[in-house]
Amino acid sequence: MGDQDLSAELSGQGYQLVGRHSAVKTCYWTRQSLLYGRDCYKGRFYGIQSHRCVQMSPAIDSCNLHCRFCWRNQGWENDELMPEYDDPETLLDRSIEAQQRAISGFKGEASVPEGRWDEARQPRHIAISLTGEPTLYPKMNRFLELCHARGITTFLVTNGTNPDALRHLDPLPTQLYVSVTAPNEPLFRRLTLPAQADAWQRLGESLEIVRGLRTRRVVRHTLVHGWNLGWEDQYAELDSVARPDFIEPKGYVYMGKSRQRLSAAHVPSHEMIRAFGRRLAARTGYRILDESPESKVLLLGQREEGRYLPGLAPTPAGG
Repeated sequence: MGDQDLSAELSGQGYQLVGRHSAVKTCYWTRQSLLYGRDCYKGRFYGIQSHRCVQMSPAIDSCNLHCRFCWRNQGWENDELMPEYDDPETLLDRSIEAQQRAISGFKGEASVPEGRWDEARQPRHIAISLTGEPTLYPKMNRFLELCHARGITTFLVTNGTNPDALRHLDPLPTQLYVSVTAPNEPLFRRLTLPAQADAWQRLGESLEIVRGLRTRRVVRHTLVHGWNLGWEDQYAELDSVARPDFIEPKGYVYMGKSRQRLSAAHVPSHEMIRAFGRRLAARTGYRILDESPESKVLLLGQREEGRYLPGLAPTPAGG
């Protein structure tokens, strides 16, 4: 990681820096799961155990979008592939070690069952998101392969503006999230402030690729009141290109660095998200399968079975 100011700021915010360009951060729901047995909505929707989930990024200072609603650091960007990068074996080992360090203080807590803490030290899920655009890491395929070989499921979150990386994913992640955060190009440009002039076209190309991928695919709409909430017809057209297994309309949360760009008035209520979800469902033919008011998120899908998959298995290499 070349920017020392960025390194110091991230460390001060609780990030565990890993190698030259990666980081791990224990999320709120990992703590909730350890202390109170409460999992995040991904547990409710997809069977994830929050206390066994590592939230990490292999591209901590690389992103080609500057989304106004992003709660993460911005201002340090590199939209090209990394000229120097850590090998995937080291990255995975150090990420797990960083997670183990981060949760070490929970051992001995009266409200944390010892068995649950022991489980947390052996992660079974990796959410490849956190900050930056993870598909810019050029060894993503090998990283996914190593995770799956250890019985670790992978959730890869992308902004969809790197279609070549999606086209060449092998193996596929256990679940692929694509963020579609605007219904049309003018709003996309104003809200995400892309580095590339053709970022919107790249996103459209990615949605076409996603349609043919044989893994669990989710399109997420992060909705900001007064910005991109509405336009259900146009969102439905984009969703019809990808035809994902699930669609997640999710409300913007006023936190982190986003507070420098937006206000609390931009946070939608869950009822706004529910109303959006109903209108989007009517236009896509999907159904509302579930919701989490606490996280302001709905789950839309074409079928009910397969929604909860506690036995979720990683996609095998080459599968």
